Amino acid sequence: MSVDLGASQAVGRVVLKLPPAAAWAARTQTLTVLGSPDGSAFRTIVAAKGYRFDPATGNTVSITLPVGIQIRHLRLTGTANTGWPAVQLSEVEAYRS
Repeated sequence: MSVDLGASQAVGRVVLKLPPAAAWAARTQTLTVLGSPDGSAFRTIVAAKGYRFDPATGNTVSITLPVGIQIRHLRLTGTANTGWPAVQLSEVEAYRS
């Protein structure tokens, strides 16, 4: 999944969401956060890590990015999901530092 922020932004946090608790069971998804100034040359911002999406916490995960990250394009890649044979997200939110 890729998102164009429209212009270079200081991004400090990314929030990922799945549908509400009644629709989805808990799962762990392995995700990598990448960023790019131009949409073609992406670099890893946060290395692959397992993130737990749990109905008890709203099926929401917050990922803090390193200080000083300036990107226009945000990309999330996934390599594993304990609840389904593909990575799933319903919303991606990017917040300034």
